[in-house]
Amino acid sequence: MVRKAACQSIGGFAEVLEATHLQQQLIPLFAKLAQDDQDSVRVVAVENCETLGKMLLKEKTQHYIFPIIRQLQQDKSWRVRYMVADHFCGLCDIIDKETVEAQMTPALVSFLKDLEAEVRTAAAFKVTGFCERISVPLALQHVLPCVHDLANDSSQHVRAALASVIMGLAPVLGKDHTIEELLPLFLLLLKDDNHEARLNIICKLDAVNEVIGVDCLAQSLLPAIIELAEDKQWRVRLAIIEHIPLLASQMGVKFFEERLAKMCIMWLCDSVYTIREAAAENLRKLTEVFGVQWASMYITPQVHELCSHSNYLYRMTAVLAISTLASSMGRDKLKTMLDAVLSATKDPVPNCRFNACKAIQTIAPVLEPQVLEDQVRPALQALAGDEDTDVKYFATRALLEVAW
Repeated sequence: MVRKAACQSIGGFAEVLEATHLQQQLIPLFAKLAQDDQDSVRVVAVENCETLGKMLLKEKTQHYIFPIIRQLQQDKSWRVRYMVADHFCGLCDIIDKETVEAQMTPALVSFLKDLEAEVRTAAAFKVTGFCERISVPLALQHVLPCVHDLANDSSQHVRAALASVIMGLAPVLGKDHTIEELLPLFLLLLKDDNHEARLNIICKLDAVNEVIGVDCLAQSLLPAIIELAEDKQWRVRLAIIEHIPLLASQMGVKFFEERLAKMCIMWLCDSVYTIREAAAENLRKLTEVFGVQWASMYITPQVHELCSHSNYLYRMTAVLAISTLASSMGRDKLKTMLDAVLSATKDPVPNCRFNACKAIQTIAPVLEPQVLEDQVRPALQALAGDEDTDVKYFATRALLEVAW
């Protein structure tokens, strides 16, 4: 415990020492602690390698610190190897590029093949960062074969870690290598049993699209993405929804209508409220991408159909979608939408009625004063005397909003 505390303090103590004392007294002491028979002391030493290396010139780091790093890389304790893998890119930054390519590359490969899943997981997180620090041929020759193995790793944590960074390899390797080497791995991870791996791939789609282009993305990954639109994990479906506006803007209106438009309405009927809420927001963003005229032709008619659905949850979602779309639609397009909301104020289900009140409160600022007076106020006044207390509360709040 004492030696561990001493090792932890070395980095901060070194900051106030002169260079000669650092090299002659502190570093020999640190080198001894890095060989301590307790792995808890050696674990702490890893972080201080990075700290001390930043204080020295690179040639001094090469002489004093790098031998310690090499020793810790090969440590018998997996906890020490894990710590080295976790700080791998930071350790590379204190060493010259030639040494990184010649000696740190085999070290990362060793970590990616380590017997301990925890070490492989830590190393997998560093794959893209390390490949940014070496030449592309070296990455293709040594690191990429390990990446292929990790995509099929027995540990779901390793695969999830790889999925969180592998999309970042696309800009590093370029279009041709991405299409040839990485796309099969993307598809594999998109179909992984672990939802976290699937989620991590989806969240980085834009990085790949910038490299390979929308046509290639559509041909290779879009079928898998459409399949994930009905994924059993709602967080995966949510991630797909959040990326739809970006995909829509890049793919164009025609392609979107053919391949993705139906999904966007389908999500309004999802069993999870968070998905239905995100689906409504997605429609608003799509309206901003393709324009009000497009939305009035392709979105609002289908939303209106939901307003008369037999399932009250879908009717509520339709009202939510209308209130969300209101900020993006012009006054002339709001008339039919308002009619749907006013119809919802007479819904037999109290939840639908008070959600209609909330929708009116949202869209009231964009309605004409005469419409508010002739149509909205009478409907709210009727609900202010509703037998349901929640309906009365929200109707009263909405009346305050439309008051002049």
